[in-house]
Amino acid sequence: MSILSVRQLHIMGKQNHIVKDLSLDVQEGEWFALVGQSGSGKSMTAMAICQLLAPNLQAKGEIWYGEKNLLTLSSSEIRKVRGKRLAYIFQDYQGSFTPFLTIGQHFDEYQRTHLNLSKKARRQQAVNALISVGLNEDIYGRYPFQLSGGQLQRVSISMALLLEPDILIADEPTTALDSVSSFKVLQLLSKLQKETGCAILFITHDLRHVRKYADRIAVMKDGSIIETGDKNQVLNHPQHAYTNELIQSSPSLRRIPFKLEGVSG
Repeated sequence: MSILSVRQLHIMGKQNHIVKDLSLDVQEGEWFALVGQSGSGKSMTAMAICQLLAPNLQAKGEIWYGEKNLLTLSSSEIRKVRGKRLAYIFQDYQGSFTPFLTIGQHFDEYQRTHLNLSKKARRQQAVNALISVGLNEDIYGRYPFQLSGGQLQRVSISMALLLEPDILIADEPTTALDSVSSFKVLQLLSKLQKETGCAILFITHDLRHVRKYADRIAVMKDGSIIETGDKNQVLNHPQHAYTNELIQSSPSLRRIPFKLEGVSG
């Protein structure tokens, strides 16, 4: 059953048409990957879902979450949905934090926006969230600049999942991390998804992560979806030449012929 349905989405600037007639469905509890090279329109699509596009961009079409077309909601209405029912993890996770506020203050502000809890209860819930992503309680009192990139991204994940959203939109969440931190973050996301049952819309250009974690894939090129389907079907039997090019450009996915030294044939 679809929990998020995008229908005939167009995103336009003053002089360019960024996303063209895009439609996709994210099912309850699945890991859905939206893949393609930089500039294909993946992040713009993600931003449009909860009205996060820049003021100079316009989105037209329909984005259904339950019985609500998110593109038609007022600013106050979309704020009630964003964060509580649909949460984001951004590529620029550092830009999501205010430098002069502690991690605890970020959690407190986030909870006061969506929940009616006492200060003590808000703190305990925040500490539990930090512990759930493998961080120590003392992180609560630190400032963002005192944390490593991997720690800060885990804080982002803990905040995004704090209210147990139905959909988590992860926009290139590991791009700025080293390979070890990336592995830990994705393993953590997979674990928390199984625990909470949320659906993940995963925006990426890295097919290695798609191969390991995704259930279904949609491939974007020049603002349009050119191929979609089950992960194994798309990666093992691509129907579009561009999809095949993406696979061939990923060393971990393409099949590289080899010869044993001294053996002909």
